[in-house]
Amino acid sequence: MSSQHDETPARPKRFEDTQLPAIPDVGLLDADVASVELSQHRTKLSTHRTGLSEHRTDLSEYRTDLSTNRTEMSMRRTGMSFQRTRLSAERTLMSVIRTALSLIGFGFTIFQVFSRGRESGVLNISTAAPSNFGMALVMLGVLLLIVGIVYHINFMRTLRAQRNAMVQHGLVHGESGYPVSYTLLTACALLLIGLYAIVTMVFDVARG
Repeated sequence: MSSQHDETPARPKRFEDTQLPAIPDVGLLDADVASVELSQHRTKLSTHRTGLSEHRTDLSEYRTDLSTNRTEMSMRRTGMSFQRTRLSAERTLMSVIRTALSLIGFGFTIFQVFSRGRESGVLNISTAAPSNFGMALVMLGVLLLIVGIVYHINFMRTLRAQRNAMVQHGLVHGESGYPVSYTLLTACALLLIGLYAIVTMVFDVARG
């Protein structure tokens, strides 16, 4: 869009309403003279009406410019709302990452403490329930992370498709792009770490 829509249009000057021309008194005049006087009076009235019409045209153009400017601002607000929705989805995925990281870290710590404690004889515990509980926490964190990643990808694909459709119909601008989601990359990296932790714990259980 051109830069003219980014500026507020100038309001037309207030119309200076002039007095209507006085009706000539042609009662005592000759017919020809009276006809000329009345013709001149009609000309003055026509000029007055032309001035009013031009002022109404200026006001109409001013209202049109304001409407175009409001439409432009609405399109930009709608475009920014897509960005805000995208950032909201990023924050939601961050919350999933924090929860999954807590579950994976806490579960892995419990598993390692009780497994190493039994191996070294420090903890005289015959049951493997604590270790299984730690493994269950890690699996729960990995499952939560998978669900969050799948939901985030599907949501972002839907949002991107809707935005592209609105851009094609000229309803919003497509100037701002969608950068790479570093939150999604972090979630994928944490998922690999969680899977590695599960594999490690399974091998420890099998070896024990």
